[in-house]
Amino acid sequence: MSYAREIEAALEDGFLRRALDKFAVEYRAGRDRVFAEVDERGLIRRIADVKDDAARRMEELYEKFRAEAEKRGAVVHRAKDAAEAREIIAQIARENDVHKIVKSKSMTAEEIGLNAYLESFGKSGESGMSGIEVDETDLGEWIVQLRHERPSHMVMPAIHLSRAQVADEFERATGRAQDREDVQKLVKTARTELRPRFHAADMGISGANFLIAETGAFAIVTNEGNGRLVNTLPRVHVALAGLDKLVPTLDDALTALQVLPRNATGQRITSYVTFIDGATACAKSPTGRKILHIVLLDNGRAAFARDPLFSQIYRCVRCGACANVCPVFRLVGGHRMGHVYVGAIGLVLTYLYHDRAAAKELCQNCVGCGACKDVCSGGIDLPRLIQEIRARFAKEDGEPVVSRLARYAMRKRATFHRLLKFMRFAQKPFAGKDGFVRHLPMALFGKQGFKSLPTLAKKPFRELWPSLCRPVEKPRFRIALFAGCALDFCLPHQLEAAMKVFEHFGVEVAFPMEQTCCGLPLVALGEKETALDVARQNIAAFAGGYDAIVTLCASCASHLKHWYAATLGAEAGAFSAKVTDFSSFAHDVLGLTERDFTRLDWKVAYHASCHLCRGLGVKEAPRALISAAAHYTPTPEEESCCGFGGSWSTKFPAISRELMHKKLDNACSDGATHLALDCPGCTIQLRGGADREKRAIQVVHVAEVLAAGLEAGGATPPATCR
Repeated sequence: MSYAREIEAALEDGFLRRALDKFAVEYRAGRDRVFAEVDERGLIRRIADVKDDAARRMEELYEKFRAEAEKRGAVVHRAKDAAEAREIIAQIARENDVHKIVKSKSMTAEEIGLNAYLESFGKSGESGMSGIEVDETDLGEWIVQLRHERPSHMVMPAIHLSRAQVADEFERATGRAQDREDVQKLVKTARTELRPRFHAADMGISGANFLIAETGAFAIVTNEGNGRLVNTLPRVHVALAGLDKLVPTLDDALTALQVLPRNATGQRITSYVTFIDGATACAKSPTGRKILHIVLLDNGRAAFARDPLFSQIYRCVRCGACANVCPVFRLVGGHRMGHVYVGAIGLVLTYLYHDRAAAKELCQNCVGCGACKDVCSGGIDLPRLIQEIRARFAKEDGEPVVSRLARYAMRKRATFHRLLKFMRFAQKPFAGKDGFVRHLPMALFGKQGFKSLPTLAKKPFRELWPSLCRPVEKPRFRIALFAGCALDFCLPHQLEAAMKVFEHFGVEVAFPMEQTCCGLPLVALGEKETALDVARQNIAAFAGGYDAIVTLCASCASHLKHWYAATLGAEAGAFSAKVTDFSSFAHDVLGLTERDFTRLDWKVAYHASCHLCRGLGVKEAPRALISAAAHYTPTPEEESCCGFGGSWSTKFPAISRELMHKKLDNACSDGATHLALDCPGCTIQLRGGADREKRAIQVVHVAEVLAAGLEAGGATPPATCR
């Protein structure tokens, strides 16, 4: 089945959609509650610092951990790859005449395909391994093992299954009828089936959340008692973990423990945190002590720890939060939003550890909303890593036609703008008077038909500028206006609204004609080099003594401010430092309040564009401005993604449609007359969706709300631009 068809099948799974939807809402509330008690950002910075230091010192920490663990009776192994790790564990089983194995949930074991490898010996009857059985003992892991599936989530492996599906599996496994409605009875069935297996097991295999170099101890964090039974009852215990789990001290592990359960499940602490410090007493063992082996997996970790960009992946503590907040995961689940590891970290790790072909598809299915980065326990810049993977694929495998065309069209501003002008004339036979394409048969829209498509404006903003540009005496501020492609050529009326606000409050405005696209679409396509060329053109265009560079596009603002600075460094430093979004400038710099407007009778809902609320961290300013000029109406999940994502929405229209539909449902839930936002991409998505679905709501920019609030009072603005 093609990846696109897998996505569509997941969207048709009603139970999956309801389960993930319910969890996403509850998770956010629970997470916000427990993080309110601590310094979230301070803890995340500390974890990032500790894990970055551990990545730099990986070899040193490994040697120290090995020495300390072996002092305490453990045997430490290092495996260069998955095959060697599997063989090490198989050899331990042979040497100890192991026939039955119980496992506690371990994503590293999933990474190396351990179960299938060990079970194959039982089928083939190889030396010393005849009849081996491997049983997962985590409830979710046992369920997916019975179904011969991968986990769909790092923390909740069976979240994609209904009670009835679980009951069916238990009936097949036990031969007994199961109650399909009583969850506790199903849990009791699992307990009844698994408890005897703990006692019969020769070997227990677990993961490890932290490997503490100073003591040679390791920690296991679980919510089920099965983890401790796996560690204590069998005579042989094998702990399997990646080298990235090394931390210098116990304090470092305890710091991470303040974030891990909060981020994973919204708990202050999990039910069980177990520290194992060497081989303990064990009556089943012939020596009277536990036979303890610790297998540390490299599988590319040491090499990527030296990579200046990708080394940050070793901050990951496997909490699963990046999946919990991902709008795509919420709709399609882990089997389509991952390979072995799921969510945003799964897209990156699939590329680094597993299947390049799978990674090539998966890394395209990121809408770029930044929610994963916003909640990451270690502050990993996951969107940037995914962008870099796209760029590497483009460079290694050759560019698709769309990327080559984009590179050619956008490398030079004049070429790009000539193309847009040509498109403006070419659209005339199909353009409706209301700004939408109206005269094409629906069949030509294909799967993009869930929203009305915008036309290019009769005149772009740059052609309107001479009529708007007037001198100003004693301006309060001198700013340069960065338009961005969509505002300049599709939605110039939003920029005109902003000009009314600037004019009224004494702001002198410049509009450098050499400005071009910010370059974000190029980065999304993997065209990094062309994006850098475009960035340098914009930096040169805005070389002037401006107090600020203001843009009405949140996506442009975030890209200009962060990507330019991160990629070009000092070359972009002064430019990026001056970039600000419209709402922040109006609220924080101009200081606009309700005293400056005549309140409109509009009932205004708000959509927090992803690049504004997360990319720039701007949350209160637009809401305060809306409240100043109109009646702000809070609605559910204002900060969830609308599903645009630039070219992403054309690649995954079925997901884009569902995200858009949910956003409009929420916006209309309390009878709002208007939906305000700060991004032209979101405007195109939601305005087009509202038109197609015949919604009784107008989609406007925050600047349009403010301009209307000024006009309602009959204010006559002074001339204030140049």
